[in-house]
Amino acid sequence: MSAPLFLVEALPTGDALTLDGPEGHHAATVQRLRVGEELLLADGRGGTAAAVVTAVGRGSLEVTITSRGYADASVPRLVTVQGIAKGDRGELAVQAMTEVGVDEIVPWAASRSVTQWRGDRGVRAREKWVATAREAAKQARRPWLPVVAGAPDESTATVARRIAGAAAGFVLHEEAEDRLTTAELPSTGEIVLVVGPEGGIAPAELTAFAEAGGRPVRLGPAVLRTSTAGVAALSVLATRLGRW
Repeated sequence: MSAPLFLVEALPTGDALTLDGPEGHHAATVQRLRVGEELLLADGRGGTAAAVVTAVGRGSLEVTITSRGYADASVPRLVTVQGIAKGDRGELAVQAMTEVGVDEIVPWAASRSVTQWRGDRGVRAREKWVATAREAAKQARRPWLPVVAGAPDESTATVARRIAGAAAGFVLHEEAEDRLTTAELPSTGEIVLVVGPEGGIAPAELTAFAEAGGRPVRLGPAVLRTSTAGVAALSVLATRLGRW
């Protein structure tokens, strides 16, 4: 099994570090790492450091850095606009998309979203997405932590502007004739992928995205849930772009 990864605000400049706080508690108490075991540290911005445990405290570890590294950000950048879903489906989507390599997730308040994020509820919901992405990135040993868009939810007009500024925009739609597996992909810039909520993408939204340059595409004959469509599409892109 590969060494577990823990996220830190900043990698140490020296050769020693005390890993404490929530990450230290998880390492020492939950994963029960012991002296001599190896682990990875990452700052979520590409920087990494391999380390070995030298001492175990109560909810903390003392580690010695053995090597350092840096992973360049992936190009093109993969951005998924995820229609807000009810229950835990949105979090399931965030988890899976993070594990397969999404670079940014944009919560979208689609007209057919059953759940709407408003006020404090929206802030808390977005925080859950951020926490889910963080834990999934650790599970996947990702040196880059995906961004969850800053606003609690984005409007259709904002999403359209994002598509217009991207190198390519694709809108997953079950009635599209073109397939994502054969669509032309850019080698640089940003690819924006739009995933609708449970009720699908409304005709007016589809028109707005098409006018902004978004291309409707489908994955295959099956209609996927909002919690699985994004990860399936990202898997196609990761393969075609040579990430996998």
